[in-house]
Amino acid sequence: MTILRGAGIMLATMTTMAAGSAMAQDAVQGPADGGSTILVAVTAGTLGIGPEAGWRFSDHVGIRGNATFLGFGRDLTVDDNDYNAELKLKSFGAMVDVHPFGGSFRVSGGARINRNRAGLSGDFSRQGSVEIDDVSYSGAQVGILTGRARVKKVAPALTLGWAGSNRRGFTFGFEVGALFQGAVRIQEFTASGSLRNDPTFQARLRNERQNVQDDVNDYKVYPIIQSSIGWRF
Repeated sequence: MTILRGAGIMLATMTTMAAGSAMAQDAVQGPADGGSTILVAVTAGTLGIGPEAGWRFSDHVGIRGNATFLGFGRDLTVDDNDYNAELKLKSFGAMVDVHPFGGSFRVSGGARINRNRAGLSGDFSRQGSVEIDDVSYSGAQVGILTGRARVKKVAPALTLGWAGSNRRGFTFGFEVGALFQGAVRIQEFTASGSLRNDPTFQARLRNERQNVQDDVNDYKVYPIIQSSIGWRF
């Protein structure tokens, strides 16, 4: 929720940022060429960090492609149980950029090949007791709980942004929007403790997995907040 509020704040201030970037670009760029330009850039943001390339056919239409990568972790608490979640971002996208006024503002639509990976683990082996599906177990009985998560392999994307004018030279880009990847799907939990093969305990694990799934079901849209720095040829 914090990321989504941040996206709203950035969108509200984008016009001010864009005006400043436009003046900076005008200082280093030559006059408009009236034709097509090729973009080579580096992009960074919530999708990760990576290379970006584009071709702006005219003042009004262009295409872009990029590859983004990033890894990070965070703590997650579900039903008073603490887990560590690790996310490895790896995706490839293509966008069609429409500049309705022939300038820097753009509306973009496209899709991304999603190879993002997520892992979830909780080490309860040294705890006195652990609640799994509202039933108490010893730490030795549970051991280490692990699970994995997956998302759609292909997801549509829509953004609004600022890309600089269609001129050769230094360029700055910024965009905010959404990746419609659907809810993250939590896969089966496994345990390493003494009850790992017990049928009743396995049923409790399935219920615990569903509890985690219920917590993430509301998050079906991933926020896109990306900036880029590059050169138009």
